[in-house]
Parts: sequence; C-alpha cells; structure tokens
Amino acid sequence: MTSATTSPRRIPRLFHGLMMLALLIAAITLSPSSAAHAQERVERRTLMQMLFGRAPRQERRDFGVYDEEPVIRRQQPKKTRQKTKPQPVVEAPVVVEKLPDAKTVLVVGDFIAGSLGDGLKTAFETTPGIVIETRANGSSGMVRDDYFDWPGILPGYATELKPSLIIVSLGANDRQQMSIDVQKEKFRTEKWLTEYTRRVSAFAALARNEKVPLLWVGMPPFQSSSMTADMVTLNGIFRTETEKAGGEFIDIWDGFVDESGKFVLTGSDINGQQVRLRGSDGINLTKAGKRKLAFYVEKDIRRLLGDAATTGGDVPGAGLKDLVVTAPAADQVIIKTQPISLDDPALDGGTALMGGPIATSAAGKSPRDLLVEKGELAEAPAGRVDDFRLSKPETVISNPVIRN
Repeated sequence: MTSATTSPRRIPRLFHGLMMLALLIAAITLSPSSAAHAQERVERRTLMQMLFGRAPRQERRDFGVYDEEPVIRRQQPKKTRQKTKPQPVVEAPVVVEKLPDAKTVLVVGDFIAGSLGDGLKTAFETTPGIVIETRANGSSGMVRDDYFDWPGILPGYATELKPSLIIVSLGANDRQQMSIDVQKEKFRTEKWLTEYTRRVSAFAALARNEKVPLLWVGMPPFQSSSMTADMVTLNGIFRTETEKAGGEFIDIWDGFVDESGKFVLTGSDINGQQVRLRGSDGINLTKAGKRKLAFYVEKDIRRLLGDAATTGGDVPGAGLKDLVVTAPAADQVIIKTQPISLDDPALDGGTALMGGPIATSAAGKSPRDLLVEKGELAEAPAGRVDDFRLSKPETVISNPVIRN
C-alpha cells in the first residue's frame, strides 16, 4: 500500500471535523444578530423613504434588536390640586334708617304700579328723607269698579299714610267691556271712551283734593301689537285729564322700545348696559325693568320734594358761602370777536382764583349767528374792500386818479 492511499483510521477523524465545522457555521448563521442583519439587507425601501430617508431607529434595550420607529414614552401628567376660583364678594345692601319726619310717597294702581313701587324703593333706599308706600292691586283698573273701587279706597289710603306725593299707574287691565247704565259696552266704542274719560278725570280730581302733587305714570308698550295700540289711546286720555286736574303726566314709552318704536324684551338699563327688561310673557317687568321704570319718575320726585330727596338728609350747600351772581350782560350786537390761540392756557380761565369775580359774557349775536339764524349780513368795517356804502367816511382816503 503506497503513501497516497488514505489510512482507514484517518477517515472517521476527518468526517468528525467536517461535521463540527458545519455545525459551527450553522450556529453562526442562525444567530439573532445575523438573522436581523440578513433581514435588514434584503428589506426594500419605499418611495417615501427613498425621498425623505428612513426614520431614526432606536435600539430596544429589552431584546437587543432595532425597531424601525422610535419608541415614544408618554409621560403621565402630574396630579395637581385644582385651584378653586374665588367667589365674588357680594356687598350687603346698605340699610339706611328713615328719618322720623320723612316724606311719604304713595304709589297706587295695578301690577305696573306694583313694579314701579319696587323700583322706587330701590332708588330711594339710601335716602332717609323719603319713604315709598305702595298700595297696588294687580288685577284692578278703572273699568271693574265692582271688583276694586279705587275712588272709594284712595281717600282711606291718604288718611292713613298722609302722603306728600301721590303717584298713579292704571290702565293695563282696562281692555274689557264696561257696565254703563246696567248695560255692557264693548271696549273702545264711543260710549265706552266717554265713560272711561269721565272716570279718569274724576279720579285725578280726587287725588288732587288731597292738596298734594299728583304724578300719573303712563303705560309702557307690550309685546301684543293690539295691546300696544290700545295703550297709546289710553295714555292720551291719562295725559289730558291729569293735566286738566293740575297734575303731571310721566311718559315712559321711549324707555321700552327700540329706535324704530317697536317693543323690545331686551334694552338699555339705567347704566346703559343691555339687559332683559321684560318677562317672557311680554307683559311683566324684570328687576332691571322695574328700576328703569322708576328712573323716569325718580327725577320728578326729587324735584317736587326738594331737600327731603337728597341722599343723607343734608341740605346741599348749607356750609358754603354765597356765590357771586352777576347781572347778565346787555344784549348788544357783537361786531367782532378776539381770535383764540390754541396754545394760550389763559383763555380758559385757568389763571382765575376761586371766589374771584365772574367774568361777564356778552349775550348778543355774532355776525355768523346773524347770518345763519336771520340771514342778515353785518356791515363791513369802513375802508374794507367789501364796504359798498355810498358815503365814504372821512377816514378813508381814496387813491387819486393819475392821468397821462
């Protein structure tokens, strides 16, 4: 046997070595990292990845592999204490004790008079010199005297309260038939209007018999167009008969309509803010509506009752010195006025001391006022180019005519 012939003993050893080498290669090939690299090499990119690139990969520490998208961990929001909003501080209403000799204002009528009384109590709650007394029956009027007889009840209220002023507000419930001479007369007929006018006149005269001022407050508009038209008619009767009796009629109509004269549920309150003035029924008034209703009457009460209507009960100006009052200037024609400089502070009276003499002002008409109001053109000063008078004054020297 030659040396080229392989020994039978070496064949098993060679086979064993080849088998170990194959197992080692298979183990390396089937490892996770190699499989991942092999999968990564054969993965195809999309068109978006080719244009904008791949998203950054983040290695997961748990398994040691790569993810195509980064793992985004959301942070749990921290639990914080909910801050409670501070509640607005509501100031308690100032209660002013009325003076023992405070003057009484008596308000009588239907449910509108009741709303008026509520508004007046709010208006004069800080006025110790005035007390508001409301005697209202919501369903009363001038038609159903069998239900509530105002002419028979008013004198009793006047004797009990001794008012310094009487305020009447009636008419919202009077759109119904009236019993006249044991007959039922329909609303707004000629006979109905004649009898209703007589009753209003008699009631106004009865209120004036108490020798106190009388204020008759007219009806406001309502959501019903027919009811609003009827209130216009009744307000005309109230105005005429009240003024005949020596009282005053208070017109509140414009406070509850818009610029076109139409009824509104929402409008301006006494501060100019947009609020709800009327209820959902279009008849009753809200709290803001009651206060606005009283606003129209409040100024007349203060005017009629004078010092008692001042807040705090003090007479204004009691400790002040007498003011210097000068007689008005004569009504003389103003020929010309001095020019006013925009940068001269002395022209506004800023240099005058308090208590000094009051500068008189002319009450005449300037050339502009005469031209605008009367169409009269003031005469031009002598010598001016627009002086067209025939007789020239001696002060004007005419230019001599030069002849060649």
